[in-house]
Amino acid sequence: MSNEATAPITGAEIVVRCLAEEGVKHVFGYPGGAVLYIYDAIFKQDKFQHILVRHEQAAVHAADAYSRSSNTVGVALVTSGPGVTNAVTGLSTAYMDSIPMVVITGQVPSHAIGQDAFQECDTVGITRPVVKHNFLVKDVKDLASTMKKAFYIARTGRPGPVLVDIPKDISMAKTMFEYPRDIEMRSYKPVDKGHAGQIRKAVQLLLQAERPMIYAGGGVILANAAPELNKLVDKLGYPVTNTLMGLGGYRAGSDKSVGMPGMHGTFEANMAMQNCDVLIAIGARFDDRVIGNPKHFATNPRKIIHIDIDPSSISKRVKVDIPIVGNVKDVLVELLSQLDATDTKPNGGALKNWWTQINAWRSRECLKYQQSDDVIKPQSVIETLWKVTEGDAFITSDVGQHQMWAAQYYPFNKPRRWINSGGLGTMGVGLPYAMGVQMANPDATVACITGEGSIQMCIQELATCKQYHLTPKIILLNNGYLGMVRQWQQLDYESRYSESYVHSLPDFQKLAEAYGHVGMRITKPADVEGALREAFAMKDKLVFMNFLTDPDENVWPMVKAGKGLSEMLLGSEDL
Repeated sequence: MSNEATAPITGAEIVVRCLAEEGVKHVFGYPGGAVLYIYDAIFKQDKFQHILVRHEQAAVHAADAYSRSSNTVGVALVTSGPGVTNAVTGLSTAYMDSIPMVVITGQVPSHAIGQDAFQECDTVGITRPVVKHNFLVKDVKDLASTMKKAFYIARTGRPGPVLVDIPKDISMAKTMFEYPRDIEMRSYKPVDKGHAGQIRKAVQLLLQAERPMIYAGGGVILANAAPELNKLVDKLGYPVTNTLMGLGGYRAGSDKSVGMPGMHGTFEANMAMQNCDVLIAIGARFDDRVIGNPKHFATNPRKIIHIDIDPSSISKRVKVDIPIVGNVKDVLVELLSQLDATDTKPNGGALKNWWTQINAWRSRECLKYQQSDDVIKPQSVIETLWKVTEGDAFITSDVGQHQMWAAQYYPFNKPRRWINSGGLGTMGVGLPYAMGVQMANPDATVACITGEGSIQMCIQELATCKQYHLTPKIILLNNGYLGMVRQWQQLDYESRYSESYVHSLPDFQKLAEAYGHVGMRITKPADVEGALREAFAMKDKLVFMNFLTDPDENVWPMVKAGKGLSEMLLGSEDL
């Protein structure tokens, strides 16, 4: 396709041509009055497929997961007014986790803006806090360059969602089309290369460490730096912890991995984070769910190296000693190169003692749980899922206890396989995430781990799955409660279970069948593996598995809000 038109074309056709120029293969959306010209242009083209969701929130979530699982920019298209407001949750979810995405929204005609027109809202104002950047296109001549800028901003620097708001008259107006090959923005110039002198200081500090710790976050995944991280850990032999967003950045099967840190992290990861003498944070942001109380974290003196693409996240919550601003991959390449060039080696004796200490913490077996022959334990469902899928599935999850169990009991050895809402903690993402993952990876095994509260927030997307022959396997860990809320109420509110019990649950098996899918109800521990194997053998069907699990099971370990990393509850015996 030429990137120029020989005659004037409409704004709607320009949008479609821009998406094709960017190599977009799938757009998730829902039509409405303000975007009908764009939908008409979509009908006339064959460069990409449009996926009709059943709610705009799901369109943005699906585009988000499409991006997370494939390292491309996800695209969603919604109409004005309620279309936009329904999309805000999806935008905020992607923004908190730094996911590159372009969301195109319709707007009322230019002359009607500010007149309280039908289906009008202040899109730019409403979405400004939850996007990396947004645009209101006021002239059709600016449309192509604006689309180019949107994709460029979304995928460079610290990635994030970018919104392009297009009034209806702009999508109807005509102009000559030319798509810019390159973009130059005076006010936006992200830095990729880290400062060589700072990296040199970091290398020296790392090699002098007696109790070193590598703390890797979602930035490693976003920068495609998993190979470099694996190389660094293997070269130094230091312990590594991956955050919830960073799981798969270093292979979980290695003995160098001490598991996930934080509120529901492992005892060994948290104790090592708290007691190390040199900590290197790579694409991680020291958020509250990882380090707990910053004052408690600061009580143990340690030197901190922090690598991040975003200068504003360095020393935001924890003061660091060696800041390195740059793309994680570029910085790690330079760091490895400097390590190769030096004759200095890590302190072998001190490192051996440090590993002895870490293995002593490991021996507490903090993820051990009470098995049962009578009631299904949620942890065992996840462990069996790992066995049945040979640890090689794309796993999407909703938010709550099931999310933490998935993170704890399904070890990830590859990046971009674990798709969940980390920063915003959005219930309802699991099913649309599974749709986005499967559109991006059509031959992959996709499983959605969810709860009976979360799944009902976007359950109408079962219709989308039917329409587009999407066949993820849904693993519902059904304990009859909003589990994480119930757990906090048990621990902090003297077991006053205020509105956390989910009365009137549907028959999920019949509901799945009503949407044209396969439903299963599993009540006995002995049937768990057989049900999972049967479901995954049905490659061409969406199978909805309703596992009735122990309603009293809690997620352990746990660091309660306001507490420090080493103040962990390892189980009910600590209460």
